[in-house]
Amino acid sequence: MGDSTHDSGTGFVDLVGAGSPEAEGGSVRLELDVDERHLNPAGTVHGGMLATLVDTAMGAAVRSTTEDQVPATSQLTVTYLRPGGPGRLVVTAEVRKRGQDLTVCEAGVEQDGKDLVHAVATFALLSR
Repeated sequence: MGDSTHDSGTGFVDLVGAGSPEAEGGSVRLELDVDERHLNPAGTVHGGMLATLVDTAMGAAVRSTTEDQVPATSQLTVTYLRPGGPGRLVVTAEVRKRGQDLTVCEAGVEQDGKDLVHAVATFALLSR
């Protein structure tokens, strides 16, 4: 977990075709151009892809608030509001509450100015 690829937010995010999350002070923005690789058999953005994006963005948001701890997702709730399709997705995330060992984060996914996903997650903060 402590390698530079994981810490920089690349690796798996690159595999799915998203750019590196832009994180600053507990807020993150991540963009992805959806193509056929990201669609389910119904022709909409795969729900697992959307869950991956919000989890990735929220983890980066939490990482941007700590230097000596690594966030680990302990709970993730994803609400799918409407289907998405090919085109640009914008994922935003923000740290909402910090506890001693847990952090709560909130995220959303938009496409063409419309909300596709709302997510909330709790992250455990692990020592490196």
